[in-house]
Amino acid sequence: MARTVGIGLQDFEKIRKDNLFLIDKTEFIKEWWEMHDDVTLIMRPRRFGKTLALSMVEQFFSVEYAGTDIFQETNIWKEKKYQELQGTYPVISLSFSGIKETSYFEVKKKICKIIQLVYQKFDFLLEKDFLKEGEKKDFLNISADMEEYEASLALQRLSQVLYRYYGKKVIILLDEYDTPMQEAYVGGYWKELTAFTRNLFNATFKGNSYMERGIMTGITRVSKESIFSDLNNLVVVTTTSELYADTFGFTEEEVEDALNEYGLTKQKEEVKYWYDGFRFGDRKEIYNPWSIINYLKYREAGPYWTNTSSNRLIGHLIQTGTKQVKETFEKLLAGDFLTTVIDEQIVYDQLDLDESAIWSFLLASGYLKVRGVKVPETGYVRWQKTYELELTNFEVKIMFQNMFRGWFSSSAANYNEFLLALMKGDLDAMNVYMNRIALATFSFFDSGNGPSAESEPERFYHGFVLGLIVELEGRYVITSNRESGFGRYDVMLEPKDIHEPAMILEFKVQGLNEKELSDTAKSALQQIREKNYAASLTAKGFRKENIHEYGFAFQGKKVLIEGR
Repeated sequence: MARTVGIGLQDFEKIRKDNLFLIDKTEFIKEWWEMHDDVTLIMRPRRFGKTLALSMVEQFFSVEYAGTDIFQETNIWKEKKYQELQGTYPVISLSFSGIKETSYFEVKKKICKIIQLVYQKFDFLLEKDFLKEGEKKDFLNISADMEEYEASLALQRLSQVLYRYYGKKVIILLDEYDTPMQEAYVGGYWKELTAFTRNLFNATFKGNSYMERGIMTGITRVSKESIFSDLNNLVVVTTTSELYADTFGFTEEEVEDALNEYGLTKQKEEVKYWYDGFRFGDRKEIYNPWSIINYLKYREAGPYWTNTSSNRLIGHLIQTGTKQVKETFEKLLAGDFLTTVIDEQIVYDQLDLDESAIWSFLLASGYLKVRGVKVPETGYVRWQKTYELELTNFEVKIMFQNMFRGWFSSSAANYNEFLLALMKGDLDAMNVYMNRIALATFSFFDSGNGPSAESEPERFYHGFVLGLIVELEGRYVITSNRESGFGRYDVMLEPKDIHEPAMILEFKVQGLNEKELSDTAKSALQQIREKNYAASLTAKGFRKENIHEYGFAFQGKKVLIEGR
């Protein structure tokens, strides 16, 4: 009989005692323990079992769970050595996953509150005069309102007390360490938070002689210079690392066994199309566990994983990104790939400036996957690999399509009316609705780091093109900035049915020598003709009279379209 599938459960003990669906990953305990690393930082995308893994580690080692039977019949229990190791260490466990406040003051206060709750778990230390008077005072002073210096030393002090009480050094587990970092970047309080967390992490994981070992988990590896400047005892496990490659996420064999258990063997190809595609190190065919568990429960495909987050930072990076970033997404949505170098030390304050940092972040977050790796054979850059990246799977593609469609939600009616007018060639209606769209959404795309007057329309119209791709992909192949004739057009809509009208769109900002906006629009139209942008369409058999040309002129938030 198939086990019951529980959604959102992250407590290893509860899952085991209730005999719920679980894939046995307990061999990670042995693998990690025998590495003898001081502090291990593990990066995996969200909802990939990091929290459950730390729950498993805590309940295996913690004296609080000494004598538990929840590990019986698991892989780790096959060795007598590990049966004897279970329940023999004091463990400090905390998580930053719920820290999503919008100001530094609130984030710092919540971190302090989390530390206070950890202390309360060990309040038995206050009994029987075990603590000295000064230590009791320090213990009771731990609160949400404590000073930063007190907070930074709090976990180190607790480690010392636990060491004296149990006679063994502590294991420290920190889950989702970088969640507040991402919020700080979007919220504009990055510098303040990194200074605070740097002191906290250094005191807890580096200057702590009472720590046996530690594990930190997160989505990204925040730049060493930001918060890990003194942690030279850190072993970093990224998505391209070989270490623990099959611990987080489900392997293809594990997914096949799960589908068999629930009588879903015939759905194997559908599941693979939607949820396969992740790659850790050289281990390919890794599936998203959150979506697999939901599929087993509800027995139908859907964007389960991509719907578990607001994707606020992802949307911010794309909407405020350069035209090159948006053009790259046009290629990715069309099934193409990009080639880039990867820096797995994410420098958040470079995300607005360095395009490769964006692709590095999306790779770490699970939205892109490695398609191929190239290593230069000669020269001083031999060490510098280049990566071919593509969208991870169909579920991720659906997420981006919904995101791009949502950009125009504030003017959805106008956007839809514009598309109808475009299909009909109704120039007057196109002008009316395009100006309404631009007025409602222009500033949405114009929120990067100091965009110039020249780049502002490009931010808008390339976001607009991504919206076009989503809405018209069933009828048109939409490309931008491609060579045709004697130059590069801005946008081309090539119908999949040769009898439907093709369209070429050219965008221009009003120049100093153009008195009227209409002059700019006519200049854009003239460029289409002079550069013979229609050449690639006519070569495919499209008749000239069935190729519509439009010149878009921008002046601030005002748009004028001329066509023929």
